[in-house]
Amino acid sequence: MPIFEYRSTAEGCEHCLDGFDHLQKLSDPELETCPKCGGPIRKQIGAPALAMGGAHLLREKNVSAKGFTQYRKIGKGVYEKTAGKGPGIIRGD
Repeated sequence: MPIFEYRSTAEGCEHCLDGFDHLQKLSDPELETCPKCGGPIRKQIGAPALAMGGAHLLREKNVSAKGFTQYRKIGKGVYEKTAGKGPGIIRGD
């Protein structure tokens, strides 16, 4: 369910004057009055929360939970384990 932002269109209460967030289904009707003071409000366009790329999927807890091992480069030909099972350090000697 998306979170919509609402703001007062006239003088309102502390809740709606600076704006507030409201969790609702897309199929729910748009709010027209503040739930606290009953004053008129309108929906605002807000910035979407997006996860770009797959970087959020590569966190250590996700990698090891899926049965993979992750290494990071710590030197020329030397890699250190950051998640999962396997040797702690791999060297290309």
